[in-house]
Amino acid sequence: QVQLVESGGGLVQAGGSLRLSCAASGRTLSSYAMGWFRQAPGKEREFVAAISWSGGSTYYADSVKGRFTISRDNAKDTVYLQMNSLKPEDTAVYYCNAVRKAGSAVFQYWGQGTQVTVSS
Repeated sequence: QVQLVESGGGLVQAGGSLRLSCAASGRTLSSYAMGWFRQAPGKEREFVAAISWSGGSTYYADSVKGRFTISRDNAKDTVYLQMNSLKPEDTAVYYCNAVRKAGSAVFQYWGQGTQVTVSS
């Protein structure tokens, strides 16, 4: 089992920055691909960014490309999401996700989420 705890959310003005952290316990994250998702009120949860287990590959939703950066520190079992040039439409609960495939089995875990609110 992997327990994921997000932190770093809060209220920020448009154009500002926040850095989210996702710390893991229970198992090392080094073998997991990690991602960030978000869910705004009344909307479906959507993909934001992902990073491979080694950190060598990163992926972003078009809506955040050039503004957000995902990174990881496997020694600390922590994943980060640096969010710059924030917009009101970035307001959502942000969730951390860990995924590992072992043969035909998929192991997936979610954090409890952290609220990000961007005021105009």
